[in-house]
Amino acid sequence: MARQRHNIGFMAVEAIAARHGFSPWKPRFKGLSAEGRIGAQKILLLKPMTYMNLSGEAVQAAAAFYKIAPEQITLFHDELDLAPGKLRVKKGGGNAGHNGLRSTDRQLATPDYWRVRLGIGHPGDKALVTGHVLGDFAKADQGWLRTLLDAVADEAGLLAEQKPEDFMTRIARVSGEQT
Repeated sequence: MARQRHNIGFMAVEAIAARHGFSPWKPRFKGLSAEGRIGAQKILLLKPMTYMNLSGEAVQAAAAFYKIAPEQITLFHDELDLAPGKLRVKKGGGNAGHNGLRSTDRQLATPDYWRVRLGIGHPGDKALVTGHVLGDFAKADQGWLRTLLDAVADEAGLLAEQKPEDFMTRIARVSGEQT
């Protein structure tokens, strides 16, 4: 399960935690949390341990405990509509059928939080989506996956400083994507 495409968001926050020397992961808020600093910002990372379609419960529990406003929350999630290794950041918007986003929208009572959309590509046929999303990354994916996760960890400070455009530009440079 840990290497499934659906878990690329977890992989990203694990890379950030490792790169920036966060505390060990511990069970809290219906998930696993780690705390640390990126630059001057104190950051809480959270990996919900609920079913994915209930993951908003974990986000809401942490947000309520720490009094974190939705616009201060950034979710990292898999994105079928982006090519593998591509990344986009946006605030708010629809959930595009992503049950984790739908749950978070419902629990926070707003879609106005930040999303880091991590491209996993689309299998080309709607009937193949579930198997694709729940399938493990192939050996052929390891190069772009490692490059993307390293870049996300390296450039996380730009997100912490609320500079999403700069974050996307730096990631695009590393991945060879044209902005």
